[in-house]
Amino acid sequence: MTKRSVAAAFLGIVMGVVLSASVYSVPSNSWDEKGLRHPTRFELSEGKETPTYEEVMTFYRQLAATYPKQLRVWEVGPTDAGIPLVAVVLAPEGDFDPENWQRDRKLVVLVNNGIHPGEPDGIDASMLLIRNAVTGQSALPNQTVLVVIPAFNVGGMRERSPFCRVDQNGPEEFGARGNSQNLDLNRDLMKADALETRSLLGLMERMQPDVLIDNHVSNGADYQHVMTLLTTQPDKLGGPMGRYLREELTGPIYARMRDRGWDMVPYVNHWGHTPEDGWEVFLEGGRFLSGYAALRGIFSYVPETHMLKPYKDRVYATLALNEELIRLHAEKRLAVKAVRDFQVDYWRAVDRIPVDWKVAKGIVDAVGFDGYRSGYKPSAVSGKPRLYYDRSKPYQTKVSFQGYAEPSAWTQVPAAWVVSGGWHDAVARLQAHGVEMRRLKRDTAVRLELCWVRNYTVGPQPYEGHFLLRSLEVERDTAEVVLRAGDWWISSDQPARRYLAEALEPLAPDGLLVWGFFNSILQQKEGYSDYVFEDTAAEWLKANPSVRAALEAKRATDSAFAEDGGAQLRWVFEQSPFFETRYRRVPVFGVVR
Repeated sequence: MTKRSVAAAFLGIVMGVVLSASVYSVPSNSWDEKGLRHPTRFELSEGKETPTYEEVMTFYRQLAATYPKQLRVWEVGPTDAGIPLVAVVLAPEGDFDPENWQRDRKLVVLVNNGIHPGEPDGIDASMLLIRNAVTGQSALPNQTVLVVIPAFNVGGMRERSPFCRVDQNGPEEFGARGNSQNLDLNRDLMKADALETRSLLGLMERMQPDVLIDNHVSNGADYQHVMTLLTTQPDKLGGPMGRYLREELTGPIYARMRDRGWDMVPYVNHWGHTPEDGWEVFLEGGRFLSGYAALRGIFSYVPETHMLKPYKDRVYATLALNEELIRLHAEKRLAVKAVRDFQVDYWRAVDRIPVDWKVAKGIVDAVGFDGYRSGYKPSAVSGKPRLYYDRSKPYQTKVSFQGYAEPSAWTQVPAAWVVSGGWHDAVARLQAHGVEMRRLKRDTAVRLELCWVRNYTVGPQPYEGHFLLRSLEVERDTAEVVLRAGDWWISSDQPARRYLAEALEPLAPDGLLVWGFFNSILQQKEGYSDYVFEDTAAEWLKANPSVRAALEAKRATDSAFAEDGGAQLRWVFEQSPFFETRYRRVPVFGVVR
């Protein structure tokens, strides 16, 4: 065991002591004055408060101790906060082995809460959901396992304050958006900078969820709906799963929520106007948890309550939607499992995979929408016109919703990818995502597709800890290259095939190149001394008359170049074998089929 693992183990023991000594004051076997078993802080405060991180952990540990045959608390892995990431596993049949879940074709549902701790609705809703299931107030469907992350962003949740989300209508205090590195964890899935992200990826690899629910709270325009829903866009999910989501799952979940009194609309993705003008579907990329789930063939849902609605209503709407999503998929369990199997075969059979998307403009649906009339009045701050919504003037109408998407960029999938052995950070990210890979044991000559960055820009400020590359232009070619012992060979015939297509394609918007994992290739390392290379260049041009002719042609058509001796010498250097071959060459190669 390494020093680091020993320290982590010790920290886990210490945290177990700390959490068991939490200030949460309700004993595990208590009843409140209304006769409710295991009441939560949310209930005791009549929907005004959400618990602290320590109170959440105490609640689940007490429940697990009281109902050990149904409930377990797992420590999943480290977080940036120095506290283990925890998963709560509800298995009514008492089987806590993920391998058995897959063997027995059980439905596995992963619920994630607190990726943004200032949006705590799911934290409280999951406490109610699990408490109700183990106490018999409700029942988890047969052949279903529920795995709940009580609070993903541990560091953000512990930065508790009433001021984190200035516009939100309760609860009284809640956590901050950034984690202990001040990262937005819902932008971290592809790059996996945070330890908790890597821990979650490992959990997903182990448990192989069929369904992901990532609970959130939305801001933006004011309207009557308490709940909106963002699903993985069906075209972007693609294949048989995309069709099944659109044809068999989306309509029923809206109908079920309507029957329960929570009429929903699709996530209100509008900017710069009011929602009665309609909106486009939100196309989440792989950096988002739901977008990443699509790459791994998981049905993914993001409940988005509205921040201006009372906290009590938001929590109960979240509970209702989580319950109905679980029930719907459990009723269709065998079909859901089968279509996920077909999805793996689908992506394995295609050699051209989309890596970027745009909204399809030609297809518009009419969606029922319950809004409030809006207008403009003078601002009390600036005196300038400001937008407001008048809740005394509700209305119902149909709005346009553009919910279809089409690919805007593709990548050709090679027989295998090779990543040069020295790029440890990039390789660590691939390994965190469960990619199957092996190291070459000897130098080997292979015909490869190569890619060079020819032009790019860089964002003016960092985004989630990285300066992203923009406006990329690349050049591709094939050549025989000697791969070195220690380079990483990654077969494209594996379950992570679609993730790899987006991670390793240079032009993919969430690929490793764009996130800056290969930035050092953009800096030239080798140079020359002008007065020495002048003679070397002259001799080389004599031996290469075609290059000499190209130089003369460039001088004839570019007057500035013709007057700049240094530029001409530099041009010759770049055409010569003395110019370094690795400059701007992406260290990811495709093995030619």
